[in-house]
Amino acid sequence: MLKKVFSTVVASLLLMGFVSGCSTGGAESSEKEVRIGYFPNLTHSATIIALEKGYFKEAFGADMKIQTKTVANGGLFMEAMATKAIDVGTVGPGPLLNFYVKHPGYRLISGAVNGGAVLVMNGSTNISELKDLKGKKIAIPVIGSTQDVMLRKALNEVGLKPTTNGGDVELYAAAPADTAALFVQKSVDGAATQEPWGYVLENQAEGKLLLDWDQFAWGKESTNTVVAASDEFLKREGLATAYLQAHKKAVKFIQENPEESQDLIIKHLKNLTGKELSKKEVQAAFSRLEVTTEVNEKVIQEMADISQEAGYISSNKIDGLIDLKYLEAAK
Repeated sequence: MLKKVFSTVVASLLLMGFVSGCSTGGAESSEKEVRIGYFPNLTHSATIIALEKGYFKEAFGADMKIQTKTVANGGLFMEAMATKAIDVGTVGPGPLLNFYVKHPGYRLISGAVNGGAVLVMNGSTNISELKDLKGKKIAIPVIGSTQDVMLRKALNEVGLKPTTNGGDVELYAAAPADTAALFVQKSVDGAATQEPWGYVLENQAEGKLLLDWDQFAWGKESTNTVVAASDEFLKREGLATAYLQAHKKAVKFIQENPEESQDLIIKHLKNLTGKELSKKEVQAAFSRLEVTTEVNEKVIQEMADISQEAGYISSNKIDGLIDLKYLEAAK
């Protein structure tokens, strides 16, 4: 029975990973078009709810055409933003600051989700604490991702380093949808991942939770998802404020209506993938994150420091990245 359920879930998640690379957008934005990017997972709940409830349409007005694009990871999101396929949307702070240091044409304009990431061990291992990760292989969504940076912080706290920095913990880039299969094949010893994948690993691939969302990296202060916008989008009068009005409304709706929000998210993801996550999975994942508009600038700076130490960026100077005046104006 477990094998059957697992196979169904893996098929669902693999399909989700495939669909997440698809786009509903074209090549060039017009003045009457806004292109919104996000990932098809729960750390992008605010964007999903704003789309489902029509908040973006309401904020931008009937004349504005809204295009959406879903991507599988933050690197793809930022590449799409660099090629103007995405104007604004939700992404992890790791990829955003990595691109910002190379080309400061992007801004972090709001928080979106804190937490929502966990460290799960393969049940076939005997790992019970962080220091046991010495000599092990741990999956991360992609090199330079937010979960990569979070894992590096956790390792630093017990005196460990990745192999790429002279240590002996191997970081292995794998799409979250593929991690469950890697657990079954015993190809990795653990995974630093975002929800709902952590819950799936625990319940469908016999994973063991090593660090819950409020223990991993910065704990409840861990900034997993933020709202990012290109400079070109910010120059278009009133659009950033309109986007954030819809974003704030979605955050408030999720906080006040978690059950209805979960139902809408299940429906939204089913429309994207053709498959349906269970209410139990989504409820469990929701218990491991907080939707918010707040931004902890100290955490973002520490993430830049770790990214520089990892060699992902040449400098940890991110002055100008965070610009919250649009959030303050969005009443």
